[in-house]
Amino acid sequence: MAETHVLFVEDDDVIREATTLALERDGFVVTAMPDGLSGLESFRADRPDIALLDVMVPGMDGVSLCRRIRDESTVPVIMLSARADSIDVVLGLEAGADDYVTKPFDGSVLVARIRAVLRRFGHAGGPNGGSPADEDGPGARGVLSFGDLEVDTEGMEVLKSGAPVALTPTEMRLLLEFSSAPGTVLSRDRLLERVWDYDWGGDTRVVDVHVQRLRTKIGQDRIETVRGFGYKLKP
Repeated sequence: MAETHVLFVEDDDVIREATTLALERDGFVVTAMPDGLSGLESFRADRPDIALLDVMVPGMDGVSLCRRIRDESTVPVIMLSARADSIDVVLGLEAGADDYVTKPFDGSVLVARIRAVLRRFGHAGGPNGGSPADEDGPGARGVLSFGDLEVDTEGMEVLKSGAPVALTPTEMRLLLEFSSAPGTVLSRDRLLERVWDYDWGGDTRVVDVHVQRLRTKIGQDRIETVRGFGYKLKP
């Protein structure tokens, strides 16, 4: 099996070195950069399997770097934030990050989160990170139609009024989960478990921001908020 290449952008020397060593002990190949500009250069040169970006780095902050990476690739991105209640968390998710980890973090927690993200992205797959679905993943087989929206669960393609819709693997998994049960209210906890592969409590802001991102691509009125319960896809 090919080794997993991690791009790690962190300006704190101690955290950068300690985290790099911890990841390497778990079998990852790590390229560590101290600022956003060098991180972007490394991303373009090496095309890593996953990017870990600290929010507050010099040159180009982590949110801006995430936005630049997302413009060029669907590679998974995890943001690192020093404050769980910071607006930085939401900004990072809105910029296209797939998940975030709060600092200070335990090395085993970070490794578990990385492996969870890679599992949902189908790490062994093709140039866009592989198919986001697997044998036990969400969604039925075939082409599902919801008004002007078509979801091809085999080809992993989405069309809106006949035009292709570009989704990240996380957004695709989210849409597949909704498509597997149209009209059914799905709780945030269920979506965290099924889409983000969380078997522990997670931050529901991750779900909320991704639902909003998905709405902007497939139609704001396509996914309905059911207050106090969750979301549902309109049949």
